[in-house]
Amino acid sequence: MRLRVIDFGYVSALKSQAVYHGLAEAIGPDDDPVLSLVNPTEPYVCVGVHQEIAREVDEDYCASANLPVIRRHVGGGAVYLDRNQMFFHFIYPRGKAPEFAVNLYPMFIEPAVRTYHDLGVAAEYRPINDIQVAGRKIGGTGAASISEATVMVGSFMFDFDTATMARCLKVPSEKFRDKLKTTLDDYMTTMTRELDALPSREQVKALFLKNCEAALSVTVQEVQATAAEESAIAEQEKALSDADWIHRQGRKFVEMGVKISTDVHLTESMHKSRGGLIRVHLLARDGAIADLMLSGDYTCLPEDGIDRLARTLVGVKLDEEALSQAAAAAMKRLMLDVPGVEPSDIAKVIVAAVEPGD
Repeated sequence: MRLRVIDFGYVSALKSQAVYHGLAEAIGPDDDPVLSLVNPTEPYVCVGVHQEIAREVDEDYCASANLPVIRRHVGGGAVYLDRNQMFFHFIYPRGKAPEFAVNLYPMFIEPAVRTYHDLGVAAEYRPINDIQVAGRKIGGTGAASISEATVMVGSFMFDFDTATMARCLKVPSEKFRDKLKTTLDDYMTTMTRELDALPSREQVKALFLKNCEAALSVTVQEVQATAAEESAIAEQEKALSDADWIHRQGRKFVEMGVKISTDVHLTESMHKSRGGLIRVHLLARDGAIADLMLSGDYTCLPEDGIDRLARTLVGVKLDEEALSQAAAAAMKRLMLDVPGVEPSDIAKVIVAAVEPGD
């Protein structure tokens, strides 16, 4: 199978995200898969599709530092990105990719791990979707279903600005921010830290394409984006910069809040599952779910699946066993792919949001 490789080089922050969204919109079921490569020319903050920006990002600081905040159609957490990361995006017609996200990660992470090895970095795949070096994270990846495509995204970490990353995130105190910076320094690494001499972008690219051929059993062919692909990318630049899209989770929260009455309570909680952090905003009435919003940094395929799950759970009694059974049945019926998130995780985080005496 041919793998079309499109290297966009250095582009704007917005286009660095629009690239793979547009390619996914443009790809057809019988088309060859695509690998795109890109670096952003300026820094920005990127948030996951299911995250609530107000809970995750210090928006005032980002505005003062002229850092755009861009929401992607891929799960995972908020992250600071700049020209020191080379992003790679595998865009496959859905019928030509593994069915479940848990199978996507080892498949598409393998050529990145091999590339790090060729460079002298002892990287390894750590389930569910991380790349580590001696226990330190050197890259995360994410998966999504966009239009008729299966997408897996990741990056090569030439360097990483942990100080700005810590500054961009919403934290309860400055003491906590200092601790976050220390934690990032302790548990993240980069090629700058691991190697005596930093390789060039071209060197990393050449090794990566070689390893894609070997690991994925494809024939790599570098091409230019077609006119249709460029048009789709331009459309995605508009869509991703739309305020309604960027702040969509916050709008859901406001919509829930206006429903509060004397017998309805709005509460929230969080729970760390293997697949990521789950946040809940719960409206409870008479011991049952009246309304529910699930957000966080997990992966869920299809993209709207987590919202459909939340709607399905409305009316379920606020009992952990009942919630777990209802979540299991709904996740099966809706055919949700949420790697590392079990029905019991959903039940636990909802129960944790119940106010004493509710």
